[in-house]
Amino acid sequence: MTNERITCLIIGSGPAGYTAAIYAARANMNPVLYQGTQPGGQLTTTNDVENFPGFPGGITGPELMVQLQQQAERFGTDIRNGWVTRVDFTGPLHKVWIEEETELHCDTVIIATGASAKYLGLPSEQKYLESGGGVSACAVCDGFFYRNQEVVIVGAGDSACEEAHYLSKLCKKVTMLVRRNEFRASIIMEARVRNTKNIEILFNTETEEVLGDGQLVTGVRVKNNDTGETREIPATGFFVAIGHKPNTDIFKGHIRLNETGYIINTPGTAQTGVEGVFVCGDAADHVYRQAITAAGTGCMAALEAERYLSSVEVHAMG
Repeated sequence: MTNERITCLIIGSGPAGYTAAIYAARANMNPVLYQGTQPGGQLTTTNDVENFPGFPGGITGPELMVQLQQQAERFGTDIRNGWVTRVDFTGPLHKVWIEEETELHCDTVIIATGASAKYLGLPSEQKYLESGGGVSACAVCDGFFYRNQEVVIVGAGDSACEEAHYLSKLCKKVTMLVRRNEFRASIIMEARVRNTKNIEILFNTETEEVLGDGQLVTGVRVKNNDTGETREIPATGFFVAIGHKPNTDIFKGHIRLNETGYIINTPGTAQTGVEGVFVCGDAADHVYRQAITAAGTGCMAALEAERYLSSVEVHAMG
C-alpha cells in the first residue's frame, strides 16, 4: 500500500467539492480531489439547470459540472478517480484510504460527498429519470418545467408536503400519493396541503408504474393497497419526495452525524467538531439542497481550512 502526504483532501465532486477546490487551489493549498463513485454528483442526472446564477440561457447539469471541474483544474487542483473506503480522524494527521490501495495522510479534509435522493426503484421510474422525461426528486429544481400542467408527487413527510405546496403554485393540479392512511408530516404542513384547492390527496395509494410514450411521462398507474383497485392518473411530471440519504456511511463513528446520517456542523460554519475536518454541500444540508447553496458552503469550507492551516503553522512556529 502506498502512502502520500496531502495538505488539503477534498472528498466528492459536486458543486460543493469543486468550489472548495477552486478556493483551496487559489490559496496555494495544493488540493487533491477524489471524484467518488458518481463524478459530478447529483447534477449529472439533471438535464436542465436554469437557476444557477450566471447562465441566463440555462445549462445542463453535466455541462455545469465539466465547467466547474475545468475551473478547479485551471488553478492546479489534482483531480483523481477513486473513492474513499475508510477514514481515521483520531490523530493530528487525518488518515484516509482510497480503495484500500492508497493511504493518505492529510492536514485538512473537506467532505463533499453529497446525498442521494431515494427513489421507489420501479423500472419505469428509472427509465424516465435517466432520459429526463418527467421524473424528478426536486420540485424546486424542476417544478418550473411543469407550469400549468398536471403532476403527481409521492411522499408523506414534511418535505413532500412542502414540495407539493410549491408545485401547487405552478401546476394546474397536483395529485399526492400517500402509502398509508395518514401523513408523517407535522400538523401545520399537513394542514397546508389539505387546504390547497388544487392538491388532491390519495391515501393508501402506491405507484405501480410510471406511464409514458417512451420519451415523456404521460401518467401514473396507482393501486389502492386497501381495496386493491387500480387507476391511471394523467400527469406529465412524477415527483418523488420520500427522502434523501446522505453519502456519509464511511464517517460513522469518526464524526458527528444526526439520526438520518447528515454530518452535524457548527451552525454558520463548515466545522465538524473534528479539528481540520470540514463539511460542505448536501452531506450536511437537508434543508436547501441546491447547487448554489452547495457551492457557497464549498467556499466556506476552503476558507476555513486555510485559516486552520495558518493557525497550526503559527502554533508550530511559536
